Amino acid sequence: QVQLVESGGGLVQAGGSLRLSCAASGRTFSNYAMGWFRQAPGKEREFVAGISRNSGSTDYADSVKGRFTISRDNAKNKVDLQMNSLKFEDTAVYYCAARYGSSFEVLARGYPYWGQGTQVTVSS
Repeated sequence: QVQLVESGGGLVQAGGSLRLSCAASGRTFSNYAMGWFRQAPGKEREFVAGISRNSGSTDYADSVKGRFTISRDNAKNKVDLQMNSLKFEDTAVYYCAARYGSSFEVLARGYPYWGQGTQVTVSS
């Protein structure tokens, strides 16, 4: 089992920045690829960003490319999501997720481990 705890959410004005962090425990973190997803009210959970277990590969949803950056620190067992130039439409609950193996997935069903989520609200 991998336990994940997100932090860093909050209320921010459009154009502002937030940094989300996800702390992992329970298993060897470096064995897991990680993803960030988000879910807005009434919408499906969607892929935001992913990172391979050794940070060699990352990818982003088109809607956040150039604004968000995913990174991980295997020594500290955490993965971060730096979010810049936030827009109203970025408002959602953000989740980190883990899957065993080197490669991340863009589909939520590919991840067996999830955090509880952290709310991000962007005011326009």
